[in-house]
Amino acid sequence: MTETGHSDTAAMRKALRPIFLASPRDVTEHAPFLRRLLVGLADESIPAALICPPGGNAESVVPAPVEVFTYPALNLPFMERVGLESLALQLERFKPTVLHGLCESRAALARRLARRLSLPYVLGVNSLIGKSHRLSVSPTRCARIVVPSKTIGSSVVRSCGRFADRIRQIHPGTFAGTDPVCFADPSHLSTIVVAHRLDRVSDFTVLLEAAKVLFAEGYEFMIAIMGGGWAERRLRTKLAEYGLTRVVTIVPLLDPWRSVLAAGDIFLHLQPVPTFSGFLLEAMSLGVAVVACKGGVDDLVVPEQTALIYERNNEASLRQALVRLLKDPQSARCLAASAQAYVRQRHSVGTMVSAMLDTYIEALRFSGS
Repeated sequence: MTETGHSDTAAMRKALRPIFLASPRDVTEHAPFLRRLLVGLADESIPAALICPPGGNAESVVPAPVEVFTYPALNLPFMERVGLESLALQLERFKPTVLHGLCESRAALARRLARRLSLPYVLGVNSLIGKSHRLSVSPTRCARIVVPSKTIGSSVVRSCGRFADRIRQIHPGTFAGTDPVCFADPSHLSTIVVAHRLDRVSDFTVLLEAAKVLFAEGYEFMIAIMGGGWAERRLRTKLAEYGLTRVVTIVPLLDPWRSVLAAGDIFLHLQPVPTFSGFLLEAMSLGVAVVACKGGVDDLVVPEQTALIYERNNEASLRQALVRLLKDPQSARCLAASAQAYVRQRHSVGTMVSAMLDTYIEALRFSGS
């Protein structure tokens, strides 16, 4: 790059004033990554603002210098368009230079706000895009589509092929520990942590069946299920039927939920999910031994390197994977250390922040082209 090019980039970087559009998932499961990005911008003296949905605990996510707006007034689908002009007037006083819709559920809002404020925007896509789903993307204002994994990037290409040249993969950043937390104290009861929505009791059947057999065989451990959903009462009934009420604890998505993962020895990625799992990445970064099934957004799941693999909904396969870790804690710690090294190499916080800044500058250039 020429000296003039360096100068232009530095000037654009100094002028950046991004506004982030967050979904409920962004301020819960993906809160650690958002917080690190905002702190990284603050370290660069870049002002930022965040638009959160109502009910989001933004105070726990946002560092002090960041301005917070709530939109819509009520968390109902038809409220998305109500009050948009009022929000735009508030944002104009912030003098933003670029918008960043943090996930695909903010795509329509990002597009409308970008048009109203005459700004370029960046759109994050954190989930697989089905063939029948149409992603709302402005060809004239959406400068980049940011994806956290190759699997999601491929799905965006299949769905929105004409925007393939705007897709940029940026790994969410985390701080990988130097030593695994799993099985660090032999005197502690082994703990299995599951982070999963409580929407379908059937998702947990394979775990309950495996746990019942393991306890009958004399293994001692506890299970913490972190999450919420309409099927929680039915799941508690199932726990009683399996005789596991004293063994399994159901906890809400606590803040910070990372502390729940840190208390675990084994993290169970219970079912394939269509969304990038912040829980899985953070478990690996902490050094919790992972058991997972392939499918969905599974880029982090590398057999025998970052996780032990079991066949989906196969009780015997899951039980065998858990036994390997419970019987050989040292082997579990080696697996966890390998996952930490994998994450450390690919998911640096500094690299994430730098890549995002470059993306925002690209967006400014896109709007001026």
